[in-house]
Amino acid sequence: MTDHARDHRRLANAIRALTMDAVQANNSGHPGTAMGMADIAEVLWNDFLSHNPADPDWPNRDRFVQSNGHGSMLIYSLLHLAGYDLSLDDLRRHRQFGSRTPGHPERGMTPGVETTTGPLGQGFATAVGMALAERRLAEEFNRDGFPVVDHFTYVFAGDGCLMEGISQEAASLAGTLGLSKLITVYDDNNISIDGEVGDWFADDTAARFRSLNWHVIADVDGHDPAAVHAAYQAARASDRPTLICCKTTIGFGSPNKQGKEESHGAPLGVEEVALTRKALGWPHAPFEIPEDVAAGWDGRGKGKAAQAEWDRMFAAYRTSHPELAAEFSRRMKGERPPGLDALVKQEAAAIIEKPAVDQPLRKASNRVAGLMVEAAPELVGGSADLSESTLAWTQGSRSIRPGDFSGNFVHYGVREFAMSAMMNGMAAHGGVVPYGSTYLVFSDYSRNAVRLASLMKLRSIFIYTHDSIGVGEDGPTHQPSEQLVALRAIPDFSVWRPGSELEALIAWDESLLRDGPSAMVLARQGSKGVDHQPGDDEKIRKGGYVLSDPATGAAPDVVLAGTGSELVLVRQAAARLAAEGVAVRVVSVPNANIFARQPEEYRSSILPRHLPTVVVEAASSLYWYQFLGGRRRIIGVDRFGESAPGAEVFSHFGFTVDAIAEAALALLADKGDVFAVTA
Repeated sequence: MTDHARDHRRLANAIRALTMDAVQANNSGHPGTAMGMADIAEVLWNDFLSHNPADPDWPNRDRFVQSNGHGSMLIYSLLHLAGYDLSLDDLRRHRQFGSRTPGHPERGMTPGVETTTGPLGQGFATAVGMALAERRLAEEFNRDGFPVVDHFTYVFAGDGCLMEGISQEAASLAGTLGLSKLITVYDDNNISIDGEVGDWFADDTAARFRSLNWHVIADVDGHDPAAVHAAYQAARASDRPTLICCKTTIGFGSPNKQGKEESHGAPLGVEEVALTRKALGWPHAPFEIPEDVAAGWDGRGKGKAAQAEWDRMFAAYRTSHPELAAEFSRRMKGERPPGLDALVKQEAAAIIEKPAVDQPLRKASNRVAGLMVEAAPELVGGSADLSESTLAWTQGSRSIRPGDFSGNFVHYGVREFAMSAMMNGMAAHGGVVPYGSTYLVFSDYSRNAVRLASLMKLRSIFIYTHDSIGVGEDGPTHQPSEQLVALRAIPDFSVWRPGSELEALIAWDESLLRDGPSAMVLARQGSKGVDHQPGDDEKIRKGGYVLSDPATGAAPDVVLAGTGSELVLVRQAAARLAAEGVAVRVVSVPNANIFARQPEEYRSSILPRHLPTVVVEAASSLYWYQFLGGRRRIIGVDRFGESAPGAEVFSHFGFTVDAIAEAALALLADKGDVFAVTA
């Protein structure tokens, strides 16, 4: 080993020491991955990665994603050693309550962590989204002599990440698009929790990625700094995304546990830690980093200089291209587009004033989305091969294609899971607000990425159409029933199911306002228009509101509530009951999540618990019980659907004006509590 390599190894051993000390001190964690990838990480962070520990949000920093997030002590050690605001005390409290070094990297909790990782493969797919955002923004903002967006996205991934199907989805699209500034390091250590992976993972990974149009650098010794350095250089020069396959030894340095599954997910043990210290030639006490090693790692000076150089360039860019510079700064800060508030008010007033239009809700959303895309250039749409069916493609949409990133619409192909994770990556990168579409029933394919969007508070907008048994002839496989309640159960998620064009407008506006993800659930089938009154646009923002009270001014006898396309049935049933002398309140609940977060006083003013209430929604009934009192009936779908024309299926399940009216009359006659109506 040369002196140069020995210096590298000593720096890398600081990662190994901090890792085994933190895991041992807290008797919890995964030391093996960090110890095995330490040499690879050291070369990247000290020789190539452009970042500034003093400003983790510098727009032109390289993005680093540790997709194999169980080995989180790797990124925590790197951040501490490089000079981020992450202390030794933080490392000592690894995996403890309230610490900034949780079991898996969490965006927003630890400075320098770009995305939450842990569910394997998602970090990789999220990084693909980051690389796509970089390419898209570079196309939009860079000018001759002013590469204001010019950075790499680096990913560390293990066997588990590449076994997960989402990695294949994302890698395929990355290769097709030619995302050349995406560099993935595959930690090929041949070990997972169950042991040596050969019996269940015998893929020729290099050949697989070559077939996906990736540049592959295979058989790199992950413990040879010179070989790793050369691989990074070659990757950075490639015109395709690159996979660097590094052979490593998990738990490197542990005399009795390296290369074995015992080092994967458990502390090495006090005796083994001592033996490892000796084997590595690391005589220092736990959590002690010698001054020369700390100095060798400190990235603050280099980071400050790199950002200062970019700042000088951006100042000149602002002089030469003031409008572009102002727009770039706004976008990276996540600020609201100028003029959008006025546009929404204008459109709301126009919708309220004109007669309601009969149209499918997906079409109403499409018109609104077209306005939003024009007003908010940060919106980048997409579809999992269903753009014409979900109507996610708007009048302002332009395709992103290989070699042309000037568009604002991504054709993700049949890759719902990768689409959702890539959207998260685009949102996490900044400067882009992504929306992507598929059928509601297929939200199941990607729900874990949707969950992570909420966990990270990312402004990702998920469009789900074909939202109920109204899908009709396609049958139970395509007719969602439990998906709505499943999405509403995600903490801090915002699920819109608009029943009118005005509700669709507010749903889009609120999705752009909030710091967190939203879903818009839209019906395919045609629907009668809904007339609104002035002020309804602000009421909609509360999630649930009174659409109409008895025309006579009398107190209501019964409440009919609905969402989505069923809102029209509710209004028609109310008219029938009114003709029979029944005083009816009609309530619309376009966003039950927001409504549930309103004060109890407001909720009970909209849905008084003492009044008999019928709720109508072509989905699982489970969500609605929290809002209702004693006499209530929920007309829902608590089973799988049927294959038949949509109108017939609706009738079969009790979604008719007659059935709703009869349910209300039964409650008024005090015939007991019927808690759900299904076929």
